[in-house]
Amino acid sequence: MNSPIAQVRAQAAADLAAVREQWGDLLAAIGEPPRREGWMPYERRGFLDQLAAGDVDQDVEPTLGRVPLILREHPAPADLRALDAALSVEADVFEMCDAVAERVQLPTCDPRGTWSIGAPDDPRLWRLPTHRDAGPGALASTGSRMYGLHWACVWLEGRALDDDPDDRALFARTPVPLVDQLADVARTARRRVEAALGRESRTIVLDEPCPFCKAGRITVHNGGGDPRQAVATCSTGPTCTAPVDTEQGRRAWRGPALVGLLAALEEGRTAPAA
Repeated sequence: MNSPIAQVRAQAAADLAAVREQWGDLLAAIGEPPRREGWMPYERRGFLDQLAAGDVDQDVEPTLGRVPLILREHPAPADLRALDAALSVEADVFEMCDAVAERVQLPTCDPRGTWSIGAPDDPRLWRLPTHRDAGPGALASTGSRMYGLHWACVWLEGRALDDDPDDRALFARTPVPLVDQLADVARTARRRVEAALGRESRTIVLDEPCPFCKAGRITVHNGGGDPRQAVATCSTGPTCTAPVDTEQGRRAWRGPALVGLLAALEEGRTAPAA
């Protein structure tokens, strides 16, 4: 059975992997207006169209992120919540990398006799930012931060697991208190990313009545942001006239039917009052 600290290490690595896998989606969300529907998560461009057409392979796990994008300036971000989340997560993860590197990277000496934390040309090491004589406010080099959050998460995963024998020549063991701190940063980062993308698991009762029976209340379980697991039900029961199957005595929308429900709700909002 795994020890408690081994479980903490594994969970930290899993949280960091989730952050980097969704990072591309978060950066893409910055440039898109927030969804009006709080229960419909942000997804890859065209995904809901595929869902409506029934083209999604139900046996394939969703791949949330695509490329290790770098967070850049957005003079006119469309989604401030996504931008705030990206800035906060990036700052916290970078600072954690700096703190871990200062504690565990072993010092090395170059041929000129200059000691430093790690060999500057070794890609496995985290290079700390450097500053000009003017002080911390005058940045001379961003170090490994220039490679972006994706690489930072990969590097931190290695220090969280700390299970590669080859690393002993480069890193000291990551102390348990530092593992706990790292795990807390990883957990918080994942929550922020998934909350900004609408992927945290939640249940919502919509304000509007069912657009089909005009009486029942619609309850939506968002499936933790995975449309394959999302389901909406009407409180009226089997007498509701919605053209969907019944589950546990209630009309239920799943998969492509959810897009139909969204369209019916929108049509009801725009229809002229009787």
